[in-house]
Amino acid sequence: MENTKSAGVSRWIINIILILLAIIWIFPFLYVIVNAVKSSAEYSVGNFWDLPKSFSVAENWEYLTQQIQLGSGFINSIIYGMLGGGLGIIMAALAAYAIETLKIKHGLLWFFVIYSGTIFPFQVYLIPIFKAYNQVGLYDTRIGMILIYAALIIPFSVFVLRNFLMGVSKEMLESARIDGASDFYIFRKIYMPMARAPLAAVFLFQFTWIWSDLLFGMTLTKSESARPVMAAVSLLGGSTIQKVPPILLAAIIVSIPTIILFVLSHRNLEKGFIVTTK
Repeated sequence: MENTKSAGVSRWIINIILILLAIIWIFPFLYVIVNAVKSSAEYSVGNFWDLPKSFSVAENWEYLTQQIQLGSGFINSIIYGMLGGGLGIIMAALAAYAIETLKIKHGLLWFFVIYSGTIFPFQVYLIPIFKAYNQVGLYDTRIGMILIYAALIIPFSVFVLRNFLMGVSKEMLESARIDGASDFYIFRKIYMPMARAPLAAVFLFQFTWIWSDLLFGMTLTKSESARPVMAAVSLLGGSTIQKVPPILLAAIIVSIPTIILFVLSHRNLEKGFIVTTK
């Protein structure tokens, strides 16, 4: 009986803590929603938490389109997320398969070499990458952004996918080899379908990171043709600091794709990372 009461009290405490955390997380979001629909004049003279007297979404949107090319930024970020994320995950899947299944020589050493890319902060790579991109003509190009994003997501993706492969039955793979299946056939027809959940989880995770990236977008691009959406939105803060509502509206707009992607794929995200930890 005492254990039951203790469990009930613990559950109530946990629920209260979770509710408080949810409120803390929701407050900034409510601030953005409430003020994104206000006019700049109303925002500057009123209380931040006052409900809007009029909805100025059209006015704020018109201002956005005059200041930045939000549409081209959207397209660029989608391209970088899809192609950069997809290319990086395919390379990571091949590397994880080679290290764990093919048992290449010094496989564990190769894994640590690949994963060592996560040791240093990304800022360490900026100057060498910037100079190299200028020399080879990849600066301010879409292909350059795709390549850098693909390279940066490989280490963590290899880590996740290798963990998944460590739990796959080796007998099943050996049976496929005995039946005459090549290593590439096993990778394409057995490993990839089995790894659908962790692949989807890693892709969602990496797409969200690429979409939210500001560091490389600002450093490696300068024109609208290659600038990702977050770098485009950042231009608003520097030149129009008093126009806060349009900036908040832009923040809501650029958050929509990742929210939709998460809602559609959250089960794969949970399942994928649960599978890799077993």
